[in-house]
Amino acid sequence: MTDLTTLLVPMPRINEPAPDFTAKTTDGMRSLSDYRGKWLVLFSHPADFTPVCTTEFMAFARAADEFKALDCELLGLSIDSHYAHIAWMRAIEEKFGVEIPFPIIEDLSMKVATAFGMIHPGASDTSAVRATFIIDPEGIIRAMVYYPMSNGRSVAEFLRLLKALQTSDANKVATPEGWQPGEAVIVPPPQTAKAAKERAGEGYDTTDWYFSKKAL
Repeated sequence: MTDLTTLLVPMPRINEPAPDFTAKTTDGMRSLSDYRGKWLVLFSHPADFTPVCTTEFMAFARAADEFKALDCELLGLSIDSHYAHIAWMRAIEEKFGVEIPFPIIEDLSMKVATAFGMIHPGASDTSAVRATFIIDPEGIIRAMVYYPMSNGRSVAEFLRLLKALQTSDANKVATPEGWQPGEAVIVPPPQTAKAAKERAGEGYDTTDWYFSKKAL
C-alpha cells in the first residue's frame, strides 16, 4: 500500500532551488547556505561499512582535488549516525589507505534524505538510494542522478558533467553526448525562420540549420 505521506513531500526538480537543510556532519554542523557561491555535489549512500559504498567514497576522495579545482565541494549523506561515519572513515583510511576529505551528513531522522527524494520505498524503507545532486553557486539544482542499491556510480562522469555545466553557463552553449573539455560544443539553434536561413553563413560547423558546432 502506498504511504500517502511520501506523496505530500515535494520532489526536488532540476533548475529549482535545492531543499534547504541544516544537519550534523563529521565536520560539525553544515547548512546548504554554507556552500553559497560554490558548486556542491551532494550524494547519498545506503549505509556505512558496505562494499559498493566504500568504493564510491574512495573514488570521490581520490577526485576531491579535481572537484575543488572546479570550485566544487563534496558532501556525503546516509541514514547512519556521525559516529558510524567517523568509524567508517577511519576504517577506509586504515584498510585501504584512502583518507576521506569531505564531510558526511548524519541523517537518522531521514529529514534531509526525504527532502531530496533519496528514500525510495521500492528499494528500501530505511536506506537512501545512491542519489547525486549537482547544485550551483546560487543553490539551484542543475542535475540529479539516481542509481540502484546494487550498482556503484561513476565519479568520473560527475566530474565530466560538472565541467560541461560550467562550460555551458560560461559560453551559453550546449554539449553533445560524452563531451570532454577541448571538444566542439553545440550552438543554440536559430529561433526564427529568417535566422535559420542565415545560419549556414555564420561560420559554424553546420550540418543542418538546427545542428551547428563550434570550437571554444
